[in-house]
Amino acid sequence: MSKVAVVFWSSSGNTETMAEAVLEGAKGAGADAEMINCADFNADMVDQYDGIALGCPAMGDEVLEEDEFEPLYDACKSKLAGKKVALFGSYGWGDGEWMRNWEEDAKGAGITLACDSVICNDAPDDEATASLKELGAAIA
Repeated sequence: MSKVAVVFWSSSGNTETMAEAVLEGAKGAGADAEMINCADFNADMVDQYDGIALGCPAMGDEVLEEDEFEPLYDACKSKLAGKKVALFGSYGWGDGEWMRNWEEDAKGAGITLACDSVICNDAPDDEATASLKELGAAIA
């Protein structure tokens, strides 16, 4: 059984709702999965998991949240190569540029994404929720 972490940062609750759907998908695919707020996760924990889903909303000028999430991601990047990794997050404006930049950064760091990233405008609708469950299953 694979062990999966769904690590997220959320201010409005939209990305947390997305994380819950990812968790449900991973568990549905048979993984031992847990949802972890990014404040409770660190780079030393990466080795405990086979798959990691990272969730962060677009902030400011389409960037990752800069105080907690981005420093955590930067600290974990070098340990994520070889793991099943997937990205997700919500946005309230723009067109998802922050996710395209994040994907490019991950690929540049040698991280292979297990599936297409999932983004949604504000709260996830039924279609986004289904995609998030598929994302969870892909890293399970």
